[in-house]
Parts: sequence; C-alpha cells; structure tokens
Amino acid sequence: MSVNEHDADVKSINKDVEHFDSPDIITSQPRPKVVFSSPKAFGLSFGERWKSVWTRRFILSLIAGQVVSLCITCTNVTTTELVNRGWTLSTTQGFFLYFTLFLVYTPYTIYQYGFKGWGRMMYRDGWRYFILAACDVEGNFLVVKAYQYTDLLSCMLLDAWAIPVCMFFSWVYLRTKYHWTQLLGVFICIGGLGMLVASDQITQKDWQALSRGKGDAFMIAGATLYGFTNATEEFFVRKRPLYEVIGQLGMWGFIINGVQSAGLEWQGMKEVPWTRATIGLLIAYTAAMLILYTVAPMLYRLASSAYFNLSLLSSDFYGLLFGLFLYHYHPYWLYFIAFVVILAGLITYFWCAAPEDQGVLDPQAPSYVNKRGDPVADEERAGVPTLTRDGAENSTA
Repeated sequence: MSVNEHDADVKSINKDVEHFDSPDIITSQPRPKVVFSSPKAFGLSFGERWKSVWTRRFILSLIAGQVVSLCITCTNVTTTELVNRGWTLSTTQGFFLYFTLFLVYTPYTIYQYGFKGWGRMMYRDGWRYFILAACDVEGNFLVVKAYQYTDLLSCMLLDAWAIPVCMFFSWVYLRTKYHWTQLLGVFICIGGLGMLVASDQITQKDWQALSRGKGDAFMIAGATLYGFTNATEEFFVRKRPLYEVIGQLGMWGFIINGVQSAGLEWQGMKEVPWTRATIGLLIAYTAAMLILYTVAPMLYRLASSAYFNLSLLSSDFYGLLFGLFLYHYHPYWLYFIAFVVILAGLITYFWCAAPEDQGVLDPQAPSYVNKRGDPVADEERAGVPTLTRDGAENSTA
C-alpha cells in the first residue's frame, strides 16, 4: 500500500470517529408515553413521565433560573433605593458591571490563550462580541428609559416581548425545533405574568405614565434587543468557553457604556450624592449583576436562552418578598398562585422536550489559539522541540 493510500484510509477512519463522537447526534432519552387506555394505566404512565422530567440537568436549570430571577429582583430593589437617595445615573450604573466582568474574566482568558492568542481572537472575532455588547448596553439603557416614561403595567407586559424574539433568533442560530408543549409552557408562564400584573393593579403599585407612547416604544425596542442578545450569547457559549464570551462582553460593554455615560451623564456625576449608602448600593447592584451575567450563560448551556427569559417572569414574586421586609407590603393571595403557575409553565416547557435537545453543546477554544493545557502548546511555550507533520524538528526557543 502506498503512503498516499495509507493517509487516505487514516483520514477516512478519523472522519468516521469524529462523526460518531459528534455532539450533533447526541440526544436525550425519549420520554415515556402517557397511556390513556384506563385510569390506572394513565396514572402509572403519568408518574413515569413525571419522573423522567426531573433529571439532574433539569433540576439545575430550574434552580439556576430562580437564581437569576432573584438577582433581577435584587437589582430592581437596589436601583429603587438609589433613586430614592437621588442617585439617578442609569447608564453610569451599568459601567461598574461591565468593568467588573472585564476585570474578572479577561485576565483568565489571557492566561488560557496567551497574549498572542487573545490578540488573534480579538482580531478575528472581536467584532462579533462588539455587536453583542452594544446591543446589551443599549437594551439596558432603553428599558431603564421606558420605566421613566410609561407605567408599570406596560413595562411588565411589553418586557415579555423578549420571549418570542429570543425563541425566533434561537431558531435562526440553532434550528431549535419547538414541541407544542414548549409553546404551551410559554403561554402558561405568560398567564402567570398576567396574574402578577393583576396583583400589582389591585394593590395599586402602578404609577402615572408621563408619555405612554414614548415609553412603550422604548420598552419594545429594549425587549427586542434583550431577546436578540440572549439568543446570540447562547449561540456563542455553546461554541466557545464561557470565560471568553463573558470577558469579551465585559470589555466591549465597559468601553461602549463608558463612552455613552461620559457623553450623557458627565454633568450628573458631579451632582449626584456619593455617600456611603449609595456606594454600598452600587456594590450590591454590581454583585447581583455579576452573579446574573455569570449564571445566565450556564443556564443557556443547561437549557436555553428562552428558558432563561421564562424564568425571569417569577422575579415579581421575589420582589414581593423583599417588599414585605423593606417596604412592609401586604401580600396579596394572587401573587402566590401566579408563582405556582409560572413554575408549572417552566415544568411544562420540558414536559416532552428535554434540555439536551435545545441545541448542540460543543464549547471549544478557537482553532487558531494554542490553549493552555494542550501538550503541544505547552511544549512550544517552554521551547521544547516538537515534530512537525513531515517529521522535522520545530523549536520556538
């Protein structure tokens, strides 16, 4: 057998092995069927289906979803307290978040890739992360502006627009096939949101809209950007390491946010009170957002970005719990039913479909980067001679 024929056989075998190991063909176990032939058969089969839903991955997804929902509530409470103390720099407030993300995750990315590898990643893929960060910054800016012009009812209802937008872009990126039970789960969660809105209206937590049309337009635009950024970030973290994606989001985010806050709020920075209380609230806000931006990509991998958005609908219930202790709210019974309904929607979302089926999960460092831990890359960094494909020695010393 000639050398060329031998190389062709080796390539063919490697191709078959790669196809066998490809994450594209990794699927979850099918759910047990629910039998309707008799009440007993229905009860037994329903119990088996119920057990099949509660996998380790689904339980982690459910917990992570409530963690990010609780973080959203913390940011709402701290923002309200900042406004009550006269600190109203909404754009500057986000600057500390993006700078912290950059400070935490970018050095670790450089440690893994090296300065040259990080530079190559910036040169080749930096523009993608720039778009992601720009949409995230402007989405936050538009939503905060919306709360200043329209009322709470419009904000809560229009913010749910991020869910169908996210599902659409997830389908564009990942070709996700949504089962009808997933759509039913979405409608159940939105029904729970309706109960929360009704509770806020009954307990008179709403405020007067200054300019409803303007505020609603801001909220729709912000929710659209939210849905786009969530789906786009899910697409990235399914293909790249978490530290790369979050670090790039933080780096570009703090640059864009810094320029914007300097242009819009430079005068306000001199006028707002910089007291111990406001600084403490800013630290608490940044810590909650840091946890949110860290857990959210993990939830994208565990379940999906659409599931992330559905989980956030329960944040108003946690807001009630904060209000019981901070503002002495009187709990309205509909809040508790709404929370149970939202949880039921989250379970229904994966009643037939499984978290593993929401997209291919194959995170890898870019092929043009010598990642730390790669034996060849470590030898090259140490200056150890290595053999090239043609058998010749190669040394970087």
